[in-house]
Amino acid sequence: MNVAVLGLGIMGSGVASVLHSKGLLSAVYNRSADKAEPFRVQGVKAGTTPREAAAGADVVIAVVGDDDSSRAVWLGDTGALAGMSVHAIAVEFSTLSPKWVRELNAAASARNLDFLDAPMTGSKMHAASGQIRLFVGGEPAVLERARPALGAVSTNQFHLGPVGSGATWKLINNMMAAVHAAALAEGLAFADRAGLNMEMVSSLIPVSTTASPMVTGKLPRMLAHDYAETDFSLKWMAKDVSYALDLGGELGVPLRTVEAAAHLMDDALLQGYGDDDMAAMAEGVRG
Repeated sequence: MNVAVLGLGIMGSGVASVLHSKGLLSAVYNRSADKAEPFRVQGVKAGTTPREAAAGADVVIAVVGDDDSSRAVWLGDTGALAGMSVHAIAVEFSTLSPKWVRELNAAASARNLDFLDAPMTGSKMHAASGQIRLFVGGEPAVLERARPALGAVSTNQFHLGPVGSGATWKLINNMMAAVHAAALAEGLAFADRAGLNMEMVSSLIPVSTTASPMVTGKLPRMLAHDYAETDFSLKWMAKDVSYALDLGGELGVPLRTVEAAAHLMDDALLQGYGDDDMAAMAEGVRG
């Protein structure tokens, strides 16, 4: 199976590296060509356009930031869909709006291509070690055909239903994670302002009922104000939450705690923490 990867950021480069180590990576593409260079020197084709990278691939995986970036790599004369062979499989690992992934599915179908929305969850460490998990929307038969590629880079491929289901669950997952992190940020700021022993507080949180993986994972960063080694940047979490709020509005579901987390992230973004780890939302309280 030949697999092309479009987008070589923190997560995409990890996915591409795992595929290359397993002999599956046929081509890569990145908007800034320098990120493709490490793969090119190892003999992997580095496409100058998404279309060039996608040509001849059985599966094309995109790992980009948002709906606009996804449109840019898939659509148009230089987009990946224009270069893919009939019945090749287009796969979106990105966290996108369900509305857009359904539009993308229609565009792929119009070219006799198959499509899966399969947003991933995990950190850069998980991506680099093939340990991400995928929330998949699409036809079961297409998922089975794509499993050699998807299974090579992930531990689980959870099939949630038709196209759009994976994207919807990923937004729900991320909005809940953002609320956990926001509660931690406010709790730490509250405890500090109240004059509590923060060393004691830091030892109590991991053994409390609030100790979710998000809370325990971001606790050391928030205590140390250390956000430089980014696992998942604040700007992308803020984007995911904004998509979740839009979808909640469309469905008539009030998301008040999510709105509060969004305001906290907006405050941190205004302070210039967009490219830092999402734990930097703590600065939205301190600021």
